[in-house]
Amino acid sequence: MPKAALFSLILLAWPVGAAAAKPPVLVELFTAQGCASCADANPYFAKLADRPGVLALTFSVDYWDYLGWTDTFARPEFTERQKAYVTRLKLREPYTPQIVIEGREQAQGLKTAEVDRLVRAAAAAPKNPPDIRFVGARRVDVGSGRAGKGGADVWLIRYDPRAEVQVRAGDNRGETVVQKNVVRQMERLGAWRGRPQAYRIPPMAEEGLKTAIVVQQPRGGRVLGVAEPRS
Repeated sequence: MPKAALFSLILLAWPVGAAAAKPPVLVELFTAQGCASCADANPYFAKLADRPGVLALTFSVDYWDYLGWTDTFARPEFTERQKAYVTRLKLREPYTPQIVIEGREQAQGLKTAEVDRLVRAAAAAPKNPPDIRFVGARRVDVGSGRAGKGGADVWLIRYDPRAEVQVRAGDNRGETVVQKNVVRQMERLGAWRGRPQAYRIPPMAEEGLKTAIVVQQPRGGRVLGVAEPRS
């Protein structure tokens, strides 16, 4: 039997609802090095990132670059990701620092008590995620599950565990901004329709980054599954 056919049979045999560990709560911080109030959110977010059962990721946006400092980590696709949440969550406009939890809730990044409440609620909520398995460094398999109307997207995210930047212009001139889990690479691996499927993982853009897979309904929809390779 050809290898491709055998692999397809293995995937099809992957049972629906196979025992999957409860995924971490995905918490996203949208921020900018040139935003005066954003630096105050970084220490709290760093502590949040160290909590068990939480995957906290920092996305740098570019719309504050006009204030005089070009964010060294910002990318247009990160800004577009935040704009998708603005539409989905029925907000008037994007802002920073903003924290989005599981693609379902959001809060101002300095309202730490509110963020804590939302993270606890997300952790306690019942979940039925698809099983996500890394096969070596170049493949990830997503098992059966409920994708919902419109299916879902499978995202590869690679992030720097810690970044330190000296800001030389703009509102934060002279400040050293320390950020946690800064996203440096984000690529859509493909669609997921609720059936087992394998995806090829592209090479790492930079050395020293960590990898995560996020299964999420399209256009800023709710997060269905999150996984990282086992250490």
